[in-house]
Amino acid sequence: MWPDSNETEQLLQQVAGGDPAAVNRLLERHRVSLRQMVRLRLDRALARRVDASDIVQDVLFEASRRLEDYIQEAKLPFHLWLRQLAKDRVIDMHRRHRAAQRRSIDREQPLAAPQFADRSSFDLAAQLKDPELTPAAANIRRELEHRFLAAIDELGEEDREVILMRHCEHLGNSEVAAVLNISPAAAGMRYLRALRRLRGILGEPPSIG
Repeated sequence: MWPDSNETEQLLQQVAGGDPAAVNRLLERHRVSLRQMVRLRLDRALARRVDASDIVQDVLFEASRRLEDYIQEAKLPFHLWLRQLAKDRVIDMHRRHRAAQRRSIDREQPLAAPQFADRSSFDLAAQLKDPELTPAAANIRRELEHRFLAAIDELGEEDREVILMRHCEHLGNSEVAAVLNISPAAAGMRYLRALRRLRGILGEPPSIG
């Protein structure tokens, strides 16, 4: 999901060397990934009012403003730092909108489309990734996606976040550990617990082997 880290490092070096064009290239190449990450975390009621692209634009502006400080003292890989800015922004948007307009937002009805339409690109069924799917196989994949995403929404925040990071953002265990500021072993155990709970919701056997 996230752009190649080697190219990102090259761009960061160019930015540090004073190349202003590198700043735009660095941020723009993360725009799509950020939008996907934000869409996964936007409350569906709020998503009808707030466009993920607008949030991403705010995040990229904030990143450009703080980029020099990041380069001087990078505590996280760039994509993890950028996604943290996005996560904080999403949390802030939920807090402000739902606190100020809870009743009006919750009363609104969807204007369009199906539940989970904004998250339909999530590729749950790895065994069905062939782009030349038969119509029947494509229908099965869509059903699996909807079922999985409905189960995700039933998880607690901690479990939901680690599942989204591993399965939707495709972050590795060490990256998840860095985001959560815990050890890789603890991140691995948290992921396994979340998987067991998810399987329980889905009605599947608890074994993860």
